[in-house]
Amino acid sequence: MDAEPVNSDAWTAYGAHHLTRGTHIPDVDRFTWGFRPNGPGVEILGAVSGRRVLDLGSGTGRYAAHLAREHGALVDAVDASATQHERARTRYGRQPGLNLILADAVEHLRTAEPYDVIYSVHGFAYIDPRRLLPAVATALRPGGRLVFSVLHTDSDGHGPSTTVTARPETLPLAGGGRLTVRMWVLTPELWEDLLTEHGLVVDQVDVLDAPGDGDPLSCRLFQVRHRTAGHQPHDHWDSGSATRMA
Repeated sequence: MDAEPVNSDAWTAYGAHHLTRGTHIPDVDRFTWGFRPNGPGVEILGAVSGRRVLDLGSGTGRYAAHLAREHGALVDAVDASATQHERARTRYGRQPGLNLILADAVEHLRTAEPYDVIYSVHGFAYIDPRRLLPAVATALRPGGRLVFSVLHTDSDGHGPSTTVTARPETLPLAGGGRLTVRMWVLTPELWEDLLTEHGLVVDQVDVLDAPGDGDPLSCRLFQVRHRTAGHQPHDHWDSGSATRMA
């Protein structure tokens, strides 16, 4: 079975699980790009007041609601899971400046008006980048910002792949149980190659490690911009100089 339908089914089951449990969705007071509250915050998105922003793979809509409420952004929040969308709509459906959208992210990107900022907290790894990145490049205005975080090393210590292939990962459920998803866990260098193919320039990659000793869980945070006309791409960033946020 293809990876993306597996992921869609898993996140629908995940949302249904929390709807059944009646799980409360707390507001956020800062962005958490990794798995712990460390590293950069909302400031890396740049000025968002009055600007068109897309939250890709928005889930419960917490970050999108925060941007609309606290920073005056005009946020579209797109998610393909009907149950996650229902949770977001119930919690944030009346938030001014926030538009909650139930749709395949790529299909939405192909028809949307250009965005000033596109961001994703862990959402990129669930969509085939060969399908996603051309649509992102089309939907991001020249000079616009793309910021996204992705898994790099899972809790079992499995590091990223050097090929564009999806692999099985575990999605735990509150109260016990787990779901299987398939994720594109790629090396930063491979992510940059794919981004560059579509006119997207990587400015910085932050390392976001789990803070506990002996916990291998780690992700990477990409800060990217759409190449403007006449701009020449720089050489690959030096992975040794990436900011380390332990």
